[in-house]
Order: sequence, then C-alpha cells, then structure tokens
Amino acid sequence: MDFEDITYEKPWAMDGVARIMINRPALYNAFRGKTALELKQAFEDAGFDNSVGVVVLTGAGDKAFCTGGDATDVVPGKAGYSPEMVHIIDVHRAIREAPKPVIAAVNGFAIGGGNVLVTVCDLAIASETAKLGQVGPRVGSYDAGFGSTYLARVIGEKRAREMWFLCWQYTAQEAYQMGLVNKVVPPDKLEEEVKKWCERILAMSPTALRQLKASFNLFTDMVYGVEAMAMNSLWQYYGSDEAREGRASYLEKRPPDWTKFRAP
Repeated sequence: MDFEDITYEKPWAMDGVARIMINRPALYNAFRGKTALELKQAFEDAGFDNSVGVVVLTGAGDKAFCTGGDATDVVPGKAGYSPEMVHIIDVHRAIREAPKPVIAAVNGFAIGGGNVLVTVCDLAIASETAKLGQVGPRVGSYDAGFGSTYLARVIGEKRAREMWFLCWQYTAQEAYQMGLVNKVVPPDKLEEEVKKWCERILAMSPTALRQLKASFNLFTDMVYGVEAMAMNSLWQYYGSDEAREGRASYLEKRPPDWTKFRAP
C-alpha cells in the first residue's frame, strides 16, 4: 500500500506487529483529510490481517506524536476543514474495532485530535518529553464524541472537564497519574519498551484478546452515535463568526476575542 502522509510497516520489529506512523514531522504530525483517509485504510488493513497481533501508532520524529487537525487544510472560501477531515471519526472506529490491541507510542506532543487518538488507543506508552492536552476551545473547535465522552471514562469527569475547559498541557508523568497513559519511559527507551509490550501481547491468546477488547468496548460503543451528531454540529459551528475568530486568532498568533459571543 502506497501512502503519502503516513508510513505503514508490516511486520515491524518482529512478526505479528504492524506500525502506523503519521509522517508529517514538519507540521508536528498534524493530520489533514488525506492523512485521515490513509490512517483509516492502514488500520482497516491491520485489523483484517490475521498475521498481525498488535498495532502500534506513533508520529515521525521526536517532537510530536500528533497535534490534531492541520489548520491549513481548508477549502478556499469555505469555513472549517476540508470535507475529507471528517474521516478522522472512521479512524477512531477502526482503532476501536480492530480485533487486536492498539498501542499509542507517544513520542512528543499529543494535542487536540492527537490527544483523542491516544485516548481511543487501547494502551499508551509515553516518552518523558511528551506533552498531552486539549486546545479546541482556544481556537474555535471541539470534540464532543470520544474526545470528551470517552475521555471522561478514561480519566474521570473532573479531569476531563479540566482538560477541555482550561486547555492546559500535561506532562507525561501527569498523564500517567490521571490514567491517560500506561507507562512513561526515557525518550531513548520508548521504542524498546513498545517492543517489549508487543512481544508480551503476542504471547497471549488472540481469541481471548479479541473477546476482551469487545467486552471493554461494550458500554462505550454508544459514543458512535454521539460522535456522529457532534461532528455534524462541529461542521455547522465552523461556519459561525465565533469559530472564524478562533481560527483567525490562531493563524495570526494573537489572543482570541470571545467577548461578543457571550451575549445571549
């Protein structure tokens, strides 16, 4: 399979492991519509391939895992992202429905949509240099699907609300303490640790893992419907003056002015 925005290695490191890497390091591995489509295809392939027992998701370079949507991926004269960006919800579904564990190897910034990818992966191992958090309300965007509803189940309601309402960034150790990542290691040990976890998973019964993953997903599969409605509302919101102010302030590197949008 030929890709432009990602690299897909199968096998990677050892038989039974597939690695999917967002390969846009110059843009801190921000994804555009094309990236989302390629991620969807790679995850679906890894999910259906019986020779694959575990999948690793990471970002190219040592600066970023993924920093969410590429703010420059827009249709001229239109509001919001390119229409293809909507396929990021298909990536979330492909990760959750892959009948094998998916590990996020968090090698740097995991912000916005990148933080959501960490959230939906089954396991996450982070470099000590990683930073995680949300940014949507600062720039006129949000994720009211798995990025919030499921996040609250992973790290708790208070922490999830804090993450979205204040848009702080958290160190890898802070993310570990709140349960967003499973382990934190030095940057030069990240790949080695991921390989250890892959080897351990491959020693387990694939059928048992498949059934356990389905069981873990059972009570949060309802978020699919919430995510669909949330994405529709988000695309409508992108056409508003409020969202335009968020995007413009980000691109112009200035604080946004939300005052006129608080009026009833």
